[in-house]
Amino acid sequence: MAHPHPVIEPFLHYLQYEKRYSAHTVLAYQTDLIQFFDFVQTDFGGMELPAIGHTHIRSWLAALKGAEQTARTLNRKISSLRAFFKYLVKTGKLEKSPMGKVVAPKAEKRLPSFLSEQDVRKLFEAQPDPSVPERFPEHDYDLQTDKMLLLLFYHTGMRLSEALGLQEQNIHLGAGNLKVLGKGNKERIIPITHTLADAIRKYAAHKRHHLEQPHHESGCLLLNKKGQPLQPRAAYERVKHHLDEVTTISKRSPHVLRHTFATHLTNKGADLNAVKELLGHSSLAATQVYTHNTIEQLKDIYRKAHPKA
Repeated sequence: MAHPHPVIEPFLHYLQYEKRYSAHTVLAYQTDLIQFFDFVQTDFGGMELPAIGHTHIRSWLAALKGAEQTARTLNRKISSLRAFFKYLVKTGKLEKSPMGKVVAPKAEKRLPSFLSEQDVRKLFEAQPDPSVPERFPEHDYDLQTDKMLLLLFYHTGMRLSEALGLQEQNIHLGAGNLKVLGKGNKERIIPITHTLADAIRKYAAHKRHHLEQPHHESGCLLLNKKGQPLQPRAAYERVKHHLDEVTTISKRSPHVLRHTFATHLTNKGADLNAVKELLGHSSLAATQVYTHNTIEQLKDIYRKAHPKA
């Protein structure tokens, strides 16, 4: 793409051929830098590289903010400029980067979407009961599998990949726990409720009756009617379909049920470190987002209960 700012070409060449960045990433840097130098040209009549200071960069960021760019977008553009000026210092084109006094705006935290307890009740009331007769109609098998998947998400907080890969041999109903393989091949033990244990027992029995051919060699708990492990896209769509029926929240995915599990636990006073272990988070920082909902609930209780609130 031709542009009037040849000063950025060596940097883009460096990203593409030395850093081996993808064409998509290089284009993102190029777009940000062209936008910046267009601004410098328009608002300051253009200037040599050594003359560009933090005030010019701040003016550009202020203009972007005025155009209602998000903090996330602004941070990406700052990152592009930071890398560009660092390259110029490294190659001797500049003595010092003007980015030292440029402070990145705090990105707004995205709070996780979750279902209310009422929505969860509606979700499971709408599903078939796993204690139906031992042989159920063929068209019902998919619904039974859906119910099992939804129960796993809400009762354990596991990820989609963990649920689909859950092995029957790793479910210990007597001991009341199951073992999942999480991110980075890390195993963790999750305790299970009597409700979930009972549902797993009944689902496994129904599955054996329904699937006349031998089980798939994978040993997965969740199998489709052909005896094959569920595929991620199909499972995602099935969960979304059921959530569409009971809630109006904007995000409706398996991950929302994981968020719901964590939110409901923290709202009921569960220890944050325990929730971290259950979710398989590597650091507490990832789990702390759920404390927001707890604080909001406490504020609500305060407003309703305090005489002067």
